[in-house]
Amino acid sequence: MVCPYSLTQPGGVQGQVLDLARVLRGRGHMVRVLGPCDGPPPDAGVTPLGNSIPTRANGSLAPLAPDPAAQLRVMRALRDEQFDVLHLHEPLAPGATVTAIVLKPAPLVGTYHAAGRSLSYEFLGFGMRRLARRIDKNFAVSEDAELLVRSNLGGSYERVFNAVSLVLFEAAEPTPTDGPTILFVGRHEERKGLEVLIDAMAKLPSNYTLWIGGDGPDTERLTDRAVGDGRIHWLGRLSEAEKVSRMKGCSVFSAPSLHGESFGIVLIEAMAAGAAIVASDIDGYRKVARDGSDAALVPPGDAQALAREIRDLHADDDRRAQLITSGRKRARDFSMSALADRYLDSYESLLAR
Repeated sequence: MVCPYSLTQPGGVQGQVLDLARVLRGRGHMVRVLGPCDGPPPDAGVTPLGNSIPTRANGSLAPLAPDPAAQLRVMRALRDEQFDVLHLHEPLAPGATVTAIVLKPAPLVGTYHAAGRSLSYEFLGFGMRRLARRIDKNFAVSEDAELLVRSNLGGSYERVFNAVSLVLFEAAEPTPTDGPTILFVGRHEERKGLEVLIDAMAKLPSNYTLWIGGDGPDTERLTDRAVGDGRIHWLGRLSEAEKVSRMKGCSVFSAPSLHGESFGIVLIEAMAAGAAIVASDIDGYRKVARDGSDAALVPPGDAQALAREIRDLHADDDRRAQLITSGRKRARDFSMSALADRYLDSYESLLAR
């Protein structure tokens, strides 16, 4: 598997790649993950390609490695390992995946994750389309992700889903809390809506606590904005184990994103952990969590509505319990084991051809 994003930095694509690789190894398959690493590799099955370079993409700074040194490491790994199949995540992101497409030493499977708008697709369309045609089997993780890539590159795509490894969520212990506790986990940037959640905290009673996981370009500005509010705790980057423990301990998980989410993997994680969810009513989240059944969805950017829904949910134990029960069932529909089955079928059919 080839990931263009730094595997030592938190991110939805990176988590999907590493978890899928672990599940496949558990079934006896030999899997290596090639990707940039800004520090020690996250597990023994990773071949590091060097440090990443923050690159503006999709309203965020993506930790990519488009430099020549990283591409030489990709070339060496592809030559030495002689893989049967190459599975490329975000195949046309600058760096390792594009190099793998150009070389193509084995059948190529591509999974597209991004949604919204891509300037590189729009302005480099002809070159992108030529590269995309070299991929033997294409997947997209959501309707929005498929729309983006198909409208710009053409081709056909099989719809899959982002998944979670349920074993970790079942084994974790919850972090102890004292009173209503809200959890946010994500990159601190405009599209994730953390500023909206901080504004909502000002409208909530004094006994509410907010845990904020992650970091990003807006961390310093947002901590300055929240200075003096002792209810807000800045946790920094969380390990997977601590993230799950906090999800299991919080009374509400909040995902106030404004846009740019093709698939709400963080909502599936929160549902698997047994958290009640209050999130933005955007396409990427609506396809994962059903409003009123698995989560409470509110208009994006509306701090007043966000605060009101969080407060109302804490006041109605039966409704909160119903969301948790339904969410746990919903999470089982997105297990990593089921996703691995889909991908294994595609690998085997390519090899058979």
